[in-house]
Amino acid sequence: MTVNSGSPGWYLRRLSRMGPREVGGRAADAVRRRRWRSEPPNCPSVTGARFTAVLPAGTIAAIPSDAAKRLVAEADRLMDGHAEFFGVARHDLTDPDWWSDPKTGRRAPWGYAFDVPYRNEDAVGDIKQIWEPSRHQYLTQLAAAYAITGNERYAERVAEHLRSWWTANPPLRGVHWISGIELGIRLLSWVWIRRLLDGWPGAAGLFEGNPVALNQIWHHQRWLAAFPSRGSSANNHVVAEAAGQFAAACAFGWFPSSARWGAEALRSLERHLRSNTFPSGLNRELATEYHGLVLELGLAAVAEADAADVPVPATVRLVLLRMTDALAAVVDNRLRPPRQGDADDGHGLVVDGAGTDRWASLLATGDAVFGRLAWWPEVTGTDVRTPLLAALIRPYPKDGTAPAATRPASRPGHFADAGMTILRGPAEIWCRCDGGPHGFLSIAAHAHADALSVEVRHDGVDVLADPGTFCYHGQPEWRQYFRSTLGHNTLQLDGDDQSVSGGPFLWTRQARSRVLVADTSDASDGGTAHWCAEHDGYRRTDGAVHRRRVELTGASQELRVVDEVRGRHGPRRAVRLAFHLGPAIAADLTDDRAVLTWTRDGEDRSAVLDLPGQLSWRSHRGETDPPLGWYSPGFGRKEPATTLVGTGFADGSAPLREFTTVLRFRGPGDE
Repeated sequence: MTVNSGSPGWYLRRLSRMGPREVGGRAADAVRRRRWRSEPPNCPSVTGARFTAVLPAGTIAAIPSDAAKRLVAEADRLMDGHAEFFGVARHDLTDPDWWSDPKTGRRAPWGYAFDVPYRNEDAVGDIKQIWEPSRHQYLTQLAAAYAITGNERYAERVAEHLRSWWTANPPLRGVHWISGIELGIRLLSWVWIRRLLDGWPGAAGLFEGNPVALNQIWHHQRWLAAFPSRGSSANNHVVAEAAGQFAAACAFGWFPSSARWGAEALRSLERHLRSNTFPSGLNRELATEYHGLVLELGLAAVAEADAADVPVPATVRLVLLRMTDALAAVVDNRLRPPRQGDADDGHGLVVDGAGTDRWASLLATGDAVFGRLAWWPEVTGTDVRTPLLAALIRPYPKDGTAPAATRPASRPGHFADAGMTILRGPAEIWCRCDGGPHGFLSIAAHAHADALSVEVRHDGVDVLADPGTFCYHGQPEWRQYFRSTLGHNTLQLDGDDQSVSGGPFLWTRQARSRVLVADTSDASDGGTAHWCAEHDGYRRTDGAVHRRRVELTGASQELRVVDEVRGRHGPRRAVRLAFHLGPAIAADLTDDRAVLTWTRDGEDRSAVLDLPGQLSWRSHRGETDPPLGWYSPGFGRKEPATTLVGTGFADGSAPLREFTTVLRFRGPGDE
């Protein structure tokens, strides 16, 4: 079902997911927006402002040379005007049009910010394409290149683009003053730009000595103080808003309201870091990319606090510690985390060049700040960001003064609160089983209808893959597909999604899952790990429950998946069981057996997938009407991949109630 996120029906569905307090807060926001239209607030005059949150001596010298080379190479591409945002190559970054979308060719309209219909691609263009360059994270890369090389051409380009942006985007006018997450991340970028340009003679004149810059910084903070994300929207957005506001209040504390803004932002950051994070350390949105974003934002905020000598509640560091340990626990042997839920490639702080591993970087920073545990995977890569953050963040206390943090003595495999289970076997077999909640808060904005899905890798290669996200706005049929039940490795009944969508970031009915068994015994020694869970997403018709059992046996390198339709059985139920293969996997399907082949590091590898014989199997690849057989390696990008779909029926009889799938990895010489 295609849902227009700007239609009256959508607004009613969205309103139904709000509580009275949220409705009241949003009503007050609407009144404030009307008042600001006619009476825009004025920035107070500032005199004697100084920037003191500089990097400690020797920080730049500690950056590994290969990481520095990658960054400078990226900076040179940017200087030549070349960049890529969400799969769209741009060659105009020497003099960007801040309001133009190169993908659709449209340009966002001018006007009072809250009048701009940013959800309407026909009127505005692809809003993500317009917003992303204005997060100014490519400018933090240029500023970092200046800090490393001392070459002033990087600093001069940063100054030129900031002045251009400030002129083109006066406060409260246009598309860049609509969304708080954009303002928060932009402020964080400006703080780091000023820090990294500190050795440049023009830095003070660009920021604290520049009335235009002061006006922009003040208005950004005033906006964030007035319009925080609320209630059902208090997800990663509110963390970004609080982190950016707090960072600016610490580093740019030049205004009468700076102390108040900083205190309020810190309280918000502490509260929402806790509310957005399970006690186990996993992000409650159950969307891995947002786990990374929130962790980056939290680390960056703590860096500003320590640089400004502002006390931070101990719970902030404790949440970040748990998030880091959880990340170390769930990655595969190539340091890739699960592909779960939405992903839009959002970052909190970007100072590295292409080819830098985001997850390795976060684990390296975690090692520097918190200390690695014995079971953590080894990180062999290097990055620029870790030495910068580690130079500012005080190491986590190990003298007993920190709050009680019982860190896992061995690598966790089951996260009961998040419903995530990782099964590990020999030959680097990695399997994620999903039995957790359907997203976070009442709208579960970034959730997918993926209950009981599995994701399987072999030495870091996607074999049974989570297809990803691809898009948010403007292409509803693709948005619907990539977050649908059919778009995941799970079972669908009667063509329905397990959860009911009310819009691109809204679920009006959410399937409830529960894990029944989670024995994560390491199968690498030849034993067998077991997992079993069920969900009630199909109960709304005749009480049917989908139950799935997964067994990973190390001795045979075999993964067995048994799907069962349980409950009252009336008329036969139409079944579709999907298995999405990674883009590197070739499949030869004959009847109910598929031979899978791929290459890893120059070595040919293979597996056999024996599929349930009660179903009729077909292979799909790169189909568009409707979409089926796709893999999204990143936001805005998709590529054809093979999807195997079995169709048939389920009823109360044993042969048509259970469906068994066996994936057996072959070793060298296996037939």
